[in-house]
Amino acid sequence: MQHWLMKSEPDVYSLDHLKAEGKTGWDGIRNYQARNFMRDQMVKGDLAFFYHSNCAEPAVVGMMEIVGKAYPDHTQFDSQEKYFDPDSPSDNPRWLMVDVRFRRKFSNIVTLRAMKAEKRLSDMRLVQRGNRLSILPVSDREWRHILKMAGEV
Repeated sequence: MQHWLMKSEPDVYSLDHLKAEGKTGWDGIRNYQARNFMRDQMVKGDLAFFYHSNCAEPAVVGMMEIVGKAYPDHTQFDSQEKYFDPDSPSDNPRWLMVDVRFRRKFSNIVTLRAMKAEKRLSDMRLVQRGNRLSILPVSDREWRHILKMAGEV
């Protein structure tokens, strides 16, 4: 099993939206490296931190589970969608998505500021300068430490 951190802007799609729905397709990824993580490394059963980004207090707010392998993101073909890509061929789709299921909401969120202050997380990709990917791998050590910070272990 691998661990991930997946970002979403809470005013667009928050952990509470996922909790209410139970499961959703994680669409709209338009970065090749993030797409490749989904395509080449994510598998059913992997766990991911749900991270609220681009908000007053960016933070890990909960956990979700990957429930299947990557498949074509339907929004790339719909001209009415925000993530429409007119250059993506329907016979060889450029963009993918995965389905995720709500696991739990943390009673103690783990802010970006708190993670940056943790020496044990200094190598984590999220806290590195200039790293803006919406999907990031998280090492086992980083995963366990963030769970401790959230009071989840």
